[in-house]
Amino acid sequence: MKIGVIGCGLRAAVMLKAFKPFGELVTLDSIYDINREKALSELKKVDVDASNVHFCDTLEELLDERELDGVIVGTNCATHTQFAVEVMKRNIPMFLEKPVCINYEQFEELSKAAADYKSQAVVSFPLRGTPLCLEAKRIIDSGILGEIQQVQAYNNVPYGGVYFHNWYRNDSITGGLFLQKAIHDVDYISYLLNDVPVQCAAMESKQIFKSNKPAGLKCKDCDEYYTCPESPFVHIKNGTESEIDGEYCCFAEDTGNHDSATIMLRCASGRHIVYTQNFFARKHAQKRGARFLGYDGTMEMDFPSGTIKVYSHRLPETQTITLDQSGLGHFGGDLFLAESFIEVMKNPDKPSKVPLSAGIISAGMCLAAKSSAQKNTFKDIVFAEHILSKDRKVR
Repeated sequence: MKIGVIGCGLRAAVMLKAFKPFGELVTLDSIYDINREKALSELKKVDVDASNVHFCDTLEELLDERELDGVIVGTNCATHTQFAVEVMKRNIPMFLEKPVCINYEQFEELSKAAADYKSQAVVSFPLRGTPLCLEAKRIIDSGILGEIQQVQAYNNVPYGGVYFHNWYRNDSITGGLFLQKAIHDVDYISYLLNDVPVQCAAMESKQIFKSNKPAGLKCKDCDEYYTCPESPFVHIKNGTESEIDGEYCCFAEDTGNHDSATIMLRCASGRHIVYTQNFFARKHAQKRGARFLGYDGTMEMDFPSGTIKVYSHRLPETQTITLDQSGLGHFGGDLFLAESFIEVMKNPDKPSKVPLSAGIISAGMCLAAKSSAQKNTFKDIVFAEHILSKDRKVR
């Protein structure tokens, strides 16, 4: 099967690497990218052979002339919708990087295009396909916890500096950190609950990475380089991070993004979800996972350690399950995404395990959270019926 790539950045390159265990079943045929040198550099970083790759001069050349079995959309976040719609017009199986859209205009455009899309997409949500999440799904569906009534979820990001040092700091491109980070967590939680929230309230804060340095300032040019706790020098000295991904000052006035935020989600059933994220926790303070509480028991899952604990509310016992995640990208989720994309390329009529509807639903939740935080009010979450019906097929 031949794959084409629109925008071959690091994430697209990493996904191409994830196809390696499947041998010659998948080949990289062509790339459309305005920066060929950078695309080749990203492929080289992850040891993907690009010696026989054809670089297209136009999008039309890639989509209309290359006879592809699938297309990866890996451009920057602001253009995911634009290129996804072009792929969908041609009904080609698509791997779409998240977030699938970054504003309500794109949300509506993508939702409308999805109604006529005859093929299948795989959205880049690796967490729902990790061995940890699939085991959590088995436990919840077994009924031993009772019906889940509350979820307490959290994500303390130890590498949070990347969202302030790097291009991610420009939230006009990314849509902000609800759409960049929370989107993964609300997706896997919605998947595990087999439910879609209908209302949300959110709050965000920017208390640490405030703007008091000049725009465009780079760490290497700052007179606080040897003392600032966020400088590459101090990070390496303290063993906080081996490498800072980005060269710009995270305290500059052109730095966007909140540094902590919380979302509350209410489902139609009455159950509710609380999710909170933080971008200035470091080292062993990292934590990502959730507690799922039913009347008969509580399940706690932790992605970094690969651990699930099941606490019985009736018996004096706790079950602990630990999964080996060593060497697995995104805790094993990238391999799941690669396999899922191969399945939809083989059979475009078969429902995707991570469908386009999941990307739209998760984006809808995060857009509602962003609006709620900005307007200081509850926000209803509304989806077109064809989006919900397509999502129900895989739940």
